[in-house]
Amino acid sequence: MPHLLDSLLLRLALPCLLLQVLGLGSGFRQLMAGCPENCYCSESWDSGLAVRCSNMNLLAVPRNLPNQTRHLYLDYNLLVSVPADSFLKLPLLAELDLSHNRLVQLEPGAFRGLADSLTSLDLSSNLLETLDPEALGELRAQANLTRNPWMCDCRLQVAMPQLQLEPSSLAGVVCNSSEPEDVGARGVPFVLVAADLDLCAALKRTTDVAMLVTMFGWFTMVISYLVYYVRHNREDARRHLEYLKSLPNKQGRTEETSTLSTMV
Repeated sequence: MPHLLDSLLLRLALPCLLLQVLGLGSGFRQLMAGCPENCYCSESWDSGLAVRCSNMNLLAVPRNLPNQTRHLYLDYNLLVSVPADSFLKLPLLAELDLSHNRLVQLEPGAFRGLADSLTSLDLSSNLLETLDPEALGELRAQANLTRNPWMCDCRLQVAMPQLQLEPSSLAGVVCNSSEPEDVGARGVPFVLVAADLDLCAALKRTTDVAMLVTMFGWFTMVISYLVYYVRHNREDARRHLEYLKSLPNKQGRTEETSTLSTMV
């Protein structure tokens, strides 16, 4: 009797197990069908969908990434820039790894659409010299910016507070050069330079000078116009006055002509 019961349970369990395996296989095939070429996709119930495109010699960010992607690994590729709206259709993206590429530019709007989701951004080991605040937008992610030839300038000083640098990477964000050049920042961690210097001061002075020059130019134009206007009015007034002076003479000659005609 026990053997008969075990055999019956086994017969009932086998179809259920087969259906489950077939279901998993179908889900895996669907997942891989939506995965970009040269990438590997995996999904788990706790961390969501991960798309791995590491070490694929990619020259551009893959298109048609799955909308439900939460972790995207593009490290060890040949990316030179990140164009605007590269991740716009990834509203769930929480982790983005762009390390070990050849990035020299992050275009304005590069991370547009990620402000509410992205929590981790790895830009380490690239060729970045500065950060454009417009590239970050409203991004507030924890970032790794180490091993880049940073030029510590006003743009970097404005953009850096938007990111939450990993504590272990603070000393690794080192100034390779600076703007202005005479601040002695070469080889110094940016966090120390920014604490002691206002890298936007020179830009502010330049802006102030430009504003003064512009205001002086407008003032000169206004004065020139007023001088021209006054001179032009004076000339018109002089011609009008001469015309008025000539009117009595013409009237006198007309009356004289009329008198002669009457006498004749």
